[in-house]
Amino acid sequence: MLRVLTLSSLFPDASRPNFGVFVERQTLSLAAHPDVELKLVAPLGLPPWPLRRRGHYAPLAALPRHEDWKGVETWRPRFLNLPGTRGLFHAAMLTRALLPLLARIRRDFEFDVIDASFFFPDGPAAVALGRYFGVPVSIKARGADIHHWGRSPLTAWQVATAGQSADGLLAVSQAMKADMAALGIPAERIRVHHTGVDLARFAPRDQAAEKARLGIDGPLVVSVGALIPRKGHDVVIDAVAALPGVKLRIAGEGPERQKLAAQIARLGLGARVKLLGSVAHGELPPLLAAADAMALASSSEGLANAWVEALASGTPIVIPDAGGAAEVVTLPAAGRIAARNASAFAAAIGDLLAAPPPREAVRATAAHFTWEANTAALYDHLSALVATRAQPSG
Repeated sequence: MLRVLTLSSLFPDASRPNFGVFVERQTLSLAAHPDVELKLVAPLGLPPWPLRRRGHYAPLAALPRHEDWKGVETWRPRFLNLPGTRGLFHAAMLTRALLPLLARIRRDFEFDVIDASFFFPDGPAAVALGRYFGVPVSIKARGADIHHWGRSPLTAWQVATAGQSADGLLAVSQAMKADMAALGIPAERIRVHHTGVDLARFAPRDQAAEKARLGIDGPLVVSVGALIPRKGHDVVIDAVAALPGVKLRIAGEGPERQKLAAQIARLGLGARVKLLGSVAHGELPPLLAAADAMALASSSEGLANAWVEALASGTPIVIPDAGGAAEVVTLPAAGRIAARNASAFAAAIGDLLAAPPPREAVRATAAHFTWEANTAALYDHLSALVATRAQPSG
């Protein structure tokens, strides 16, 4: 039996059900493996009192510290997030908070390996804890954990050092592997570990019926992602403005809402473009199945789950050449890779609307992104780390 302690600061909770759902699904799938016993530590970075009782921190501070989360025993320890320090002390504070907790967990659950499912601050803390408890450590890179924290002057050295020190490394795409190597992390030790998609849930449906349920007729473009500058929703809005009669629905929430709403009003698109707000992950399948295209103009990605979920739904995608885009759009049926500007996106969307690929052909391009394959690869990876550590030296 492989005993796994999964560590992830990117994980859903009762106040943020959409936060890190892909990490959740990976964790639950691994926990369901017949040869795995898994416990989860999902830490929360909170500012000093009384700031943690205000704004978006208040619901996090109220979360239980120990619970059963969908069948997995879960701890939610707090670590100190010092405002204005730009992450410099995150990993140190996390390590300090986790050391006594993991010592208590280990009394009843002698974990074989620490699986850090997000690179920062989880990775540096996991390396320190792995050394303390004498167990191997794996760290997975997903996107912003490398593209932001791995390039920020105050944290880049921590990311690189953790990558150089970990026993095993995972990347969500070949492009992410290259980005990690550019930071000085040994490429030969990085294994590409693609995300999975629930092919039963995300599947083609009666498109006309799904559009009717949304009150939409005519061409529909959907975009899925947080309302933050990196996701490029403004680019997609401008692109749709140039496509008469095309409607756009944006699923996501974030600090750019007012700016995007003002853009929609300024362009006179109120009748065609709607901000849906946060949409529960379970409610995405009919939305994606209704769309004629899913467009997301991200400036950086690892390998976005929204890409493969759209493809599994039979909906082609329009995305820039960011992250693992070329690993997903491998055939014309999958969609188009376009320059990250409104005119290029408008042309690519228009091309798909004029000659839509068969929806089953689109779905076929996502057939290898399964959670079964994801779980098998992760189990193999972690088992190998434990076996290597168990081998006598010399």
